[in-house]
Amino acid sequence: MAAELHPCSGKLIGLSNSNRTAQRNQPVQEFNHGLVLSREPLKDRDVFTVRIDKKVNSWSGSIEIGVTSLDPAGLDFPSSATGLKGGSWIVSGCSVLRDGRSVLEEYGRDLDQLSEGDRVGIQRSTHGELHLWVNGQDCGAAASGLPTGLWAVVDLYGKCTQVTVVSCEPPSLAERDTERETVEEREQEDEEEEVVVCGVREGEFGGLTSAVNLAATNGTLEEVPVLPPTHNRPDKFPNNLEPETGKKIKTSTPVSVAPLTECKSPSFSPSPIVLTEHQLFDVLNNAIVSLYRSEDNGGGDLGGGGIGRDSGTGSRGDRGSSSGGGSVNGNSSDSGGGTGNTGSVNSPAGGGGARLGAVTGGMLTNDALLFHEKCGTLIKLSNNNKTAERRRPLDEFNNGVVMTNRPLRHNEMFEIRIDKLVDKWSGSIEIGVTTHNPNNLDYPATMTNLRSGTIMMSGCGILTNGKGTRREYCEFSLDELQEGDHIGLMHKASGALHFYINGIDQGVAAAQTPAVVYAVVDLYGMAVKVTIVHNHNHSDRLRRNNAIMRALSPDVGRPRPAHSLTPDPDTPDRLLFHSNCGQKAAIISEGRTALRPHATDDFNHGVVLSGRPLHSNEVFQVRIDKMVDKWAGSIEIGVTTHNPAYLQLPSTMTNLRSGNTNQSGTWMMTGNGVMHNGTTILDEYGHNLDRLKAGDTVGVVRKEDGSLHFFVNGVAQGPAAWNVPPSVYAVVDLYGQAAQATIMDDVADLPPLPEDSSEGPTVMSPSSPCSVAGGNSANDLRFHQLHGTNAVITNGGRTALRQNCRSEFNDAIVISNRCLRDGELFEIVIQKMVDRWSGSIEAGKIMAGVTAIRPEELEFPNTMTDIDYDTWMLSGTAIMQDGNTMRNNYGCDLDTLTTGSRIGMMRSATGDLHYYINGVDQGVACTGLPPEVYAVIDLYGQCVQVSITSSSGPQDNSLCTSNITERSFPIHSPVAGVAHRLHSKHGKNVVLLGEGCQAVRVGGYAHGIVFSAKELKTDELFEVKIDEVDDQWSGSLHMGLTTLAPPELPSCPMSGLSPSLTQLRSKVTWLLAGSEVRRNGLLQRQNYGASLDRLTVGNRVGVKRCSDDTMHVLIDGEDMGPAATAVAKNVYAVLDLYGRVTAVSIVSSSVLEDAGSVKAPSLSSDSCSEGEEDRTPVEGDEPALVPNTVMAFLENHGKNIQLSHENLTAARVSSYNQGLLVTAQPLPRQQLFQFQIDRLNASWTSSLSLGVIGHSPDRLNFPSTACCLKRSVWLLQRDSVFHNSLKICENYGPNLDTCPEGTVLGLLVDGNSCLHLYVNGMDQGVAAQDIPTPCYPLIDLYGQCEQVTIVTNNVATVGGEGIKARCQGDMEKADMVDGIKESVCWMPHPEVNPNKTCEYQALCSRFKDLLTLPDGYFNEDAKYNLCYCESCHKLRGDESYYKRGEPPRDYALPFGWCRFALRIKPHCDVSNSFKQWHIAYHGTSVGALRRTLDHAQLLSGTSSIFSVSPVKTEGSNGYSEPEENSSNSLPDRDREVPRVQLSPTMRYSGLEMFAPKVQFRDPRSHCCHQAQVGFQVCVRPGSYKVGPQTLGAIEPLDPRFSNTEIEWITKDQGGTLLYGLLIRVE
Repeated sequence: MAAELHPCSGKLIGLSNSNRTAQRNQPVQEFNHGLVLSREPLKDRDVFTVRIDKKVNSWSGSIEIGVTSLDPAGLDFPSSATGLKGGSWIVSGCSVLRDGRSVLEEYGRDLDQLSEGDRVGIQRSTHGELHLWVNGQDCGAAASGLPTGLWAVVDLYGKCTQVTVVSCEPPSLAERDTERETVEEREQEDEEEEVVVCGVREGEFGGLTSAVNLAATNGTLEEVPVLPPTHNRPDKFPNNLEPETGKKIKTSTPVSVAPLTECKSPSFSPSPIVLTEHQLFDVLNNAIVSLYRSEDNGGGDLGGGGIGRDSGTGSRGDRGSSSGGGSVNGNSSDSGGGTGNTGSVNSPAGGGGARLGAVTGGMLTNDALLFHEKCGTLIKLSNNNKTAERRRPLDEFNNGVVMTNRPLRHNEMFEIRIDKLVDKWSGSIEIGVTTHNPNNLDYPATMTNLRSGTIMMSGCGILTNGKGTRREYCEFSLDELQEGDHIGLMHKASGALHFYINGIDQGVAAAQTPAVVYAVVDLYGMAVKVTIVHNHNHSDRLRRNNAIMRALSPDVGRPRPAHSLTPDPDTPDRLLFHSNCGQKAAIISEGRTALRPHATDDFNHGVVLSGRPLHSNEVFQVRIDKMVDKWAGSIEIGVTTHNPAYLQLPSTMTNLRSGNTNQSGTWMMTGNGVMHNGTTILDEYGHNLDRLKAGDTVGVVRKEDGSLHFFVNGVAQGPAAWNVPPSVYAVVDLYGQAAQATIMDDVADLPPLPEDSSEGPTVMSPSSPCSVAGGNSANDLRFHQLHGTNAVITNGGRTALRQNCRSEFNDAIVISNRCLRDGELFEIVIQKMVDRWSGSIEAGKIMAGVTAIRPEELEFPNTMTDIDYDTWMLSGTAIMQDGNTMRNNYGCDLDTLTTGSRIGMMRSATGDLHYYINGVDQGVACTGLPPEVYAVIDLYGQCVQVSITSSSGPQDNSLCTSNITERSFPIHSPVAGVAHRLHSKHGKNVVLLGEGCQAVRVGGYAHGIVFSAKELKTDELFEVKIDEVDDQWSGSLHMGLTTLAPPELPSCPMSGLSPSLTQLRSKVTWLLAGSEVRRNGLLQRQNYGASLDRLTVGNRVGVKRCSDDTMHVLIDGEDMGPAATAVAKNVYAVLDLYGRVTAVSIVSSSVLEDAGSVKAPSLSSDSCSEGEEDRTPVEGDEPALVPNTVMAFLENHGKNIQLSHENLTAARVSSYNQGLLVTAQPLPRQQLFQFQIDRLNASWTSSLSLGVIGHSPDRLNFPSTACCLKRSVWLLQRDSVFHNSLKICENYGPNLDTCPEGTVLGLLVDGNSCLHLYVNGMDQGVAAQDIPTPCYPLIDLYGQCEQVTIVTNNVATVGGEGIKARCQGDMEKADMVDGIKESVCWMPHPEVNPNKTCEYQALCSRFKDLLTLPDGYFNEDAKYNLCYCESCHKLRGDESYYKRGEPPRDYALPFGWCRFALRIKPHCDVSNSFKQWHIAYHGTSVGALRRTLDHAQLLSGTSSIFSVSPVKTEGSNGYSEPEENSSNSLPDRDREVPRVQLSPTMRYSGLEMFAPKVQFRDPRSHCCHQAQVGFQVCVRPGSYKVGPQTLGAIEPLDPRFSNTEIEWITKDQGGTLLYGLLIRVE
C-alpha cells in the first residue's frame, strides 16, 4: 500500500509533502484535533511507520497511534484518537484502548517519552494481533482478534505537532526472523495445549500422574494414595511443565486417559478410563491438594523417585521410578539426581516420578526465602529466621526494618503473616523491595527514609525513594490490617511489582523495577511481629498448576457447571466439606463435620467451604454440634464464588472483600444481617444467628432465579440477595462461640421455599421482567446488572457505589433494570460523597438523566455525556442531549447537592422530562422524549454511593395527564388536611395567586410580609417552597410566628405593615432571619441552624409552634430544633419575601380536627397545663399499648463496667471511659426505658450520653466512648443529637452534663419510629427519626457519671409512676406551685433535685452569701431552693405558666432566676395560703432586702421602687377607700397607706427600673458580674387591684399577660407572704 495519509483529517491538520507529512496548526493554542489516518487499509504484516518531526513543551501527552475499522472518507473526526469508536484500537502512552476504554494498562514503550526523530509504527499480524513498533523494535502483541480492513491512525496530540510517514511495508529480514520465532513459539504453545496421555517428562509429575491414574482407574476422584516421605519438601513447583516425550492427542470431551506408567499392577485396567475435562480438573485438583497436604503432614511423595542430595546426575530408580529431576532446557547435567527406593512394583503408586523440584535458571535449589541476619537495631529473629519481632513495641515505633536473605526471583511470591499488633501508635507495617544488599546497608530507622533504590507500600499508597508516587494504590490500607492477615509481593519477569493482601492481587504498583531486588519489611508503628509464609496455604502452588489444567481442559477459567460429574453415575453427589479449611479448623467424619479443636483459645480462623458448588434449589444445612461460652458472636453461613482449592482463607469470611461486582464474591449471614464482600447490605434480616444453641440448624440455598435464602431451624428467612451466580460454594464460618458443625444430609423435613417470598425485602430480581399490570406488587425498580467498570451494585440491586473512589472519578454509570412507565418517579438518595475531587476539573458530583438505549446494547462510556444519541442528562445546571448542551440554568444545580439529598426523574405521558430535588418538582427539563426510556445515574466526581428510595414508583394519576403544572405534584404534609392559605392582608409589594397558595413580590426588595390565613394549632407545620429568586438583591426570606392577627390590620394593604419583618413590633413576633433568632427585632440567638440566606429555588422552609411553647423551624423537612421559647398560643405564621426571594408557594396542609385520634400516644400528660386544669389522665395517654418488656443490661459491655443487682445496676469501676452499656433486650415501640443516675464524680468533666443502636450488640466490640460508634447509632450527648458520630441537631433538651444524681432519664421510640428523650418523666420532643426495628438502648457512663440503675415498672420515678406520667402526684391541681409541692406543696425528692451540679445556682448562692443575710430567714432544707436556668428547668420539665389560687390565676415561672426558699413564719396559715392565694413577684433593690426580711412583708419605706410614695387620704374624693373585698379598715384617716406594686411575671418585675443591677466580684472566679434581686410572694385574692403597666412600654412584655393587666397594686399589709428570694446574675 502507499505510504500516504488520507486527505480527510482532523480540523487542525495541514497535509504536505504529497500527503506524507501532517502538521497540527496552532500547536501552542490547541492540543487536539490532530487526527490523521492512512490513505488505504493496512495489509497484514505491513508496518505503517511515522517519524516524529516536531514537538512542543506546552502540553502533556504526545503521539498516539493505532488502527480503526472506520472509513476516513465518511468519518466525523473526533477531537482525539481515544474518541474513536466502532472498532478502534489505540496505543496511548503505555496503555492500549479499545473504543476509548482501557484494555491494557502497561504495554510496550511509553509513547509520551519519545523524542523528535523517533519512529513509531503499527501493524496487524496475520493472526489478527496488533503490534506496536518503536524504532524498529517490536513491542509485542497489544491486542488480539482484530478484524481485517483496518486503517492506521495517528493522533498528533499534546506535544507532538508534526509527523512524516516513512514506510508502510513488512518488517526487515532480521525482524522477520524474530517474528517467525515468535510465531513458531506460539504454535508450539498451541500444540502444548493438548491433553498429555502418556510419556510425561520424567521426574516432573510422575507421582502426580500416578495419582491421577490410580484415582481414575479405581473410579474414585476423592482419594489419592500418599506414600511415606523420603525426601525434603521442595521450595517451588516447576516453572516449566513441557513434556519431553510421549504421544499427544487433541483435546476432546470425553478424554481417554491411559495409565501413565509402564509398571504392571493387578489393580490397573488395561482399557482406558473415559473422563470429561471437568472430571480431569477435579482429579488433578484433588491430587495436587493431597500431595501438598501429605507434605505438610509429613507424608511422602507420590512417586518413588526423589531429588538426590549427593548425586549430581540423574539416574533411574531401582524399581521403575522416573528420574529424580526434570530438565528445563534438556541438559541432563542440570537435572537433580536421586533414586526412589520406596516405590514398589506391585504398588499402584510405584511408578510415580520424583518429587517436584524447584527449577530456577536451569538449576535445582532449595534456597528458601528467610529474613537476613542483618536487620534493624530493635529486631529479634526467631523460628529459623522466618519470624521477625520488634523489641520494646510500647516504647519504640521504628528501627524495625528486615530484609530477605537473597534477592527475589522472577514471579516468586514473598508473603508474610501479621502475628502481633499493638494499638499504641499510628501507622503500621510497610512492605516493598530495594536494590540495596542487606550486607552493605546501613539500616535506616524507617525504609521510607531511604532515598534510593526502594519502592514501599505504606498505608494504601506507594512511595518510591521516600516520595509518594501513588496516593491511592488499592482499596486496602496496610494500617487497617489485623493480626492473621497476609501481605505479599511479587517481582514479575516483566519488571512489574505486584502486592497481594490476603492472597488478592492489588495490581501493578510499579511498572519497571530493577532486575535484582530484595524484599523488605518495616515493622513500623502498630506492627510488632511477622512470619514468612512459605506454603501460602497451598493456594499459590495450586495457582501455578494452571498450565496443567489448561493442557487438560481448554475451558479452565470459564464458570464451572453447577454440579460435579463423577465417573460412576450411580455414586451420589454428596455435599462434604473441602479439605482446604481455616488455620484453626479441622475436617473429620469423612468430610461431614468441621470443628475448631482449640475453640477456647481462638475465636476465628474457622472458615470451611463445601467440596463442590451447590446445585440450584439445593439446601446446604448444618447442625451446630458444640458451642463455647467464652466469646461473643457465633456461626456465620453463606456462599462464595471462590473455589476452595485456590482460596487464601481469611481469618473470618466477612474479611474477604474480593469480587468487584454484585455477581461475584461472597454473601454471608452474620448475626441478623447480610453482608456482600464484607459490606453490609441488609441490617435487619431474619433470626439472629448469635443466639443459636447447640442442636440448632442453619442453612442456605440459591434458587434458580438467582435469589439467596437462609434457613434457621428449618424456617425460611426470606430472600437475602439477588442475582447470585450459579457456581457458588457453601461457606460456614465457625466463629466465636460456634465450635463444631455437621452437614445435615436429610433436608426432606425442610419446608419448601415460599414462591412469593413476601417476607423478604422484595420479590423482584433486578433483572427480572416486571408486569405493568402489577400495580399492587412491590416496586421492582432496581439498578441493572450491567454497569460501568468502576460501579458496584449491592443491596439486591437497590444500591450503587463507585469503587476506588479516591483514585477513579468516572466509569461508574448505572442504569435502571427496566424502562420507566409514564408518570413513574425514579428517585435515588446520595448516601456517600468524598472531597477527593473538589477544586479539580473532575469536581462534579453526579449526573442524572434518561436514555432510550437498552442496557444490553449500551457500551458504557467514561461518562454519559460521551454518548451522542438517544440520551438526555442533567449535569450541574445544564440539560444535555446526546452530549451537547441544549439548555443552561435549569431550576436546580446537581453540583450543590450533599449527602442525604434526593434526586428523581420522571417522564410524563406527553414526553416531558421532569427532575425532582428532595421531592420538589423542578419543572420541565426537556420535551419530546420517546416512550421507552431508562433512568441513568452517573456516579461522577465526588458522588460515591446512591440508593433507590422507597418513593420510586408510580405517582398519582395527575402525573399522567397532559395538563401538568407544579401543583400537580404537591409535597404532602405528614398530617392530612386542607391545604394552607395565605391571608388577604399582606405587604404592599405582594400579589397572591392560586387562591392564596402562592405569593409573589412584584417590586422592590421589601414590603413582602404575608401571614397564614388562620392561627396555627399546636404542632401544626406551615411550610412553603421557594419558587423564584432574584440575585440582584441581598438578604433572603424571613419566617416566624406572630401574635399580630391579620384581621386586625387596616383594610388597605398599603399601610399598617412594616417594610420588613424585623421591624414588625406592634405585637410580639418571633422570627428567623438568616441564622439569627429575633424577638421583636431584638437578637435572641445567633447561629441557630442553616442560614435562610443560602436557600434557593426548590428549598422548603416551615415553622410550627410545639406543645412546649417553643418555635421550631424546618428546612427541607429537617427540624432545626427549638428556636424560641415561651411562644404564645394564639399565633399566626408570618414570612417576609425579602431580598433575593421573590415568590413562594405553600406545600403544607392544616391539621384536621380529628387528627389527634391517629396520633401516637405520648407519655407526657397535659394535665399540668394551665389551660386544661380540669383534665384528668385517660387510658389514651399511656404509651404502653403492649405488655412491657423487662429490660436488663447485656453482659457484653465496656471493659470498665461492673454489673450488679441482676444486671439492673451498672457502675464504672475505673478511669473515665470504657463505660459503654447496652440492654440485652431490644426496646419495643411505645415502651419507655428509664434509668436513674445513682452516682456522680466531680473529679471529671462532662457526663453520660445515651441513645439507641440499630443492630445486635451481642458481638459488638465496644470502643472507649460512644462517639466512636459509627454504624446505626443515634446518640444524645450534652444538648445535641448525633447519628453515626455526625451531629444532626443542636439545642435539644437540657444539657445532659448538668444532670444531677437522682435524675431519671428515659428513651422511647414511638409508633412513627421517632426517638424521644424523657427527663424526669417529661418528654423533650423528637430527637431523631427513622429509628430501625429492633433497636437497643445505649448508655455511656462517661466522665462524672459513674453508676446508673434501670427503673423498673414498680419503681416510682420523678414525674412518673410506673410508666404513667404524673404531674400531680396525689395532690389536687390547686396544690401546684411551679410544678412542685412543698410540705403540702409537692417538691422533688432530695435525691433528684437538680441543684447539686448547677454552676449558675452556685454563682447565685455565692452572691447571696455576699449579702450577709442571716441564715434564719431561709429554709434550712436546701432542697427547696430551685434554679430556673435553662438547663435546670428543662431537666424538671417545667412549663412556662401555671395557675394558682381560688379563683385560679395565671403566673409565669421566673426563668433565668434562682430562688432561695424563705422560712415561713409560724403564725401564718401556710396550708390556706399556699392553696388559695395567688403567686406574684416583686422587684427590689439590694439595700431594701434586710428591712423587708425583718418585717416579713413588703412595707412602706423599703426603698423599693415598687413602694410608691404614700398618699395622704382625703376623704371621699381622695384615695381613701380600701380595695374592694379588702379585709382591712383604716382606724386613722390621716394614716399613710403604702401602695406596693406586684406582677404575675418577672419579665415585668425584673426590669432594671424595679430591680436595679449591682456589680460584684465572684470570690471564686474573680470575675465581675451584675446581679438583681426580687421576691416571690403569695398574694391573697381580692387584696390587690389589676392595672396597666406604668412604664409606657408599647410592646407586649409577656406573651401571656396583656400590658393592661400586668401590674398588680395592693395596700393590704397582711395580703402578701414572702415565699422566696430571687437572684439573677448576668
